[in-house]
Amino acid sequence: MTKIKICGITNKVDAINASNLKIEMMGFVFYEKSKRYVEPLRVEDIVNELPPAIWKVGVFVDETKDRVLKIAEDAMLDTLQFHGGEMPEYCGSFRDRFRVIKAFRLKDKSDLKKINDYDVDYYLFDTYKTDSIGGTGETFDWKIIKDYEFLKPVILSGGLTPKNVSRAIKEVSPYGVDVSTGVEKAPGRKDATLMAKFVDEVRRVN
Repeated sequence: MTKIKICGITNKVDAINASNLKIEMMGFVFYEKSKRYVEPLRVEDIVNELPPAIWKVGVFVDETKDRVLKIAEDAMLDTLQFHGGEMPEYCGSFRDRFRVIKAFRLKDKSDLKKINDYDVDYYLFDTYKTDSIGGTGETFDWKIIKDYEFLKPVILSGGLTPKNVSRAIKEVSPYGVDVSTGVEKAPGRKDATLMAKFVDEVRRVN
């Protein structure tokens, strides 16, 4: 069964609507330049309303370790996602206390060479764009990762929507799928109907 992560949650209404769909992971962005940035204490308030089974994922970009740990404590996170240029040693240093996801923005197959150097729990693949760290709403060429042997389970991200997620699962067979822009009515504001359609499509193809 393909796991589902809805990312870029900024408010309690969207969080509860997503939670009611029985998704496995919910993402909160702590990169202050992002349109989906959310304050850690607001996330704590949201997390208090969520079932324990949902992974609470904090998304960070080239942040200091001390700040990551402080935010993770304040926001009651159990999973960390690193979406910048973080090195393997840095990412691995959190695994004694958290699940760790390392995100990679892919342009071509040459970007795959370094990935298995990361001893984390999951690899997440997103679309490369020079002017954006994530949330591009654009897909990358899934053939880049097809038939490549990764040492960790793969979460597919980048431009997924209710219209293309079933095809993505059939082509890539990922451990999980990650959606943000594809279920929004505005940056950081989710559309309940689109979220439900996305989840239905994932479960239908499974």
